[in-house]
Amino acid sequence: MNPLHTLRFDNRYRALPGSLHADVTPQPLAAPRTLAARSDDCLALIGLPPDEVSDTALLEAFSGERLLPGMAPLAQKYTGHQFGVYNPDLGDGRGLLLGEVVLPDGSRRDLHLKGAGKTPFSRMGDGRAVLRSSIREFLASEALAALGISTTRALCVIGSDEPVYRETRETGAMLLRVARTHVRFGHFEYLHHSDQLDVLPQLLDYVIDLHLPALRDAENPARELFRTVVHRTAHMIAGWQNAGFAHGVMNSDNMSILGETFDYGPYGFLDAFEPGFICNHSDWQGRYAFNRQPEIGLWNLNCLAHGFSTLMRREHLVDALKEYEDAFHNQYLALLRARLGLAQPHPQDAELIGDLLGLMSADRADYTRSFRGLCEFDRHSLATPAQDEFRDTVAFRNWSKRYADRLAQEDSQDDARAAAMRAANPKYVLRNYLAETAIRQAQAGDFSEVMRLHRLLRTPFAEQPAMQDYAALPPDWGRHLEISCSS
Repeated sequence: MNPLHTLRFDNRYRALPGSLHADVTPQPLAAPRTLAARSDDCLALIGLPPDEVSDTALLEAFSGERLLPGMAPLAQKYTGHQFGVYNPDLGDGRGLLLGEVVLPDGSRRDLHLKGAGKTPFSRMGDGRAVLRSSIREFLASEALAALGISTTRALCVIGSDEPVYRETRETGAMLLRVARTHVRFGHFEYLHHSDQLDVLPQLLDYVIDLHLPALRDAENPARELFRTVVHRTAHMIAGWQNAGFAHGVMNSDNMSILGETFDYGPYGFLDAFEPGFICNHSDWQGRYAFNRQPEIGLWNLNCLAHGFSTLMRREHLVDALKEYEDAFHNQYLALLRARLGLAQPHPQDAELIGDLLGLMSADRADYTRSFRGLCEFDRHSLATPAQDEFRDTVAFRNWSKRYADRLAQEDSQDDARAAAMRAANPKYVLRNYLAETAIRQAQAGDFSEVMRLHRLLRTPFAEQPAMQDYAALPPDWGRHLEISCSS
């Protein structure tokens, strides 16, 4: 039997009122179709043995040609705030929820096919995805998972020669996204702003019963769900800031109710440390700049609070929102302490870390290479490969003395600390030029670099001696790549 046929579907979202979804049949890409990428880690995540699932089986199941037993595809309706403006005319315009899989342990995963064709919510769009953006999402979602950041996953990318027109003529593709749920902030906003107040409790129960059942026993389940979303969102964004990841389009409809990184578009990892880094060339005002992501997270939670305003008391919403700042800062500081090998918290850590980031910004030091170089810091001689990333050697040495004193306070041993730091500081991240190189080869029909990059990023903390070139500074052509929202 095809292992994919053993997946058990329990499609509970479609039991919600019809205003939240529409039945849609996938529109297959034109033949011939090619498997451009696959993630065996993601296959294992949904309980399938990777060595038993062939490329042919993936092509047959996720190219839109036929459905697996139990699938019942639909497009979801939601709204949201895009670049700060409420847009009531949103929904799944190019993706379909194929079905909800129940795993042996009782947990659930949505299977969502992006690029599956037109839906009632496509507006003027063609419902297609392009190979370029599909590869970018595949690589980024799997890379963030390997970095320990909460994220949706990508199982496979299927390409074809079907023409799709964006800024230029491109080729179409489909991506199979795997998520705990596809419920977004925008689902609650939609029901609130369209006065479907009787449906809101049903959506609330769907999220709690299927994904956070422990909250059902709380005195006020709605209140506890909102608090959970606040904390999960804060922790997710702290992970982004720690990794040097810029999402690029933090509209509220791109925010998961379970705090998973969602809807990869014009994202970018920092090369030179630039707090105001804007990865989306359409974001000319810098609303979603790297250093604004924490405040935008809170702004989006305020949008969600409106969606919850008939489900719980206003003062409870306000109290929960007040918890966001501490939740973010505590998690962010803990992550950065780990990057510096600081085992015990100290009141002056925030200043020490902030001054290091200030030096990085002033010298445009490479973010990933600087932290990785500090793994080999000798607290007696102050020698470290990181010093090569800084132009102002005097300022960096002065900071190094303070860092050495801080390490001495907890009698930090270089060897043990180095091992711990290498587990917290990736050597390899998905720099834009690496993704662009893989995409260009894929557009020429060669997918080997996509899979090579994917294998590299599965273990970003390991040395991988044969892959040293992937940790180098970007070439001149790759330093200022512009990424758009077009898909």
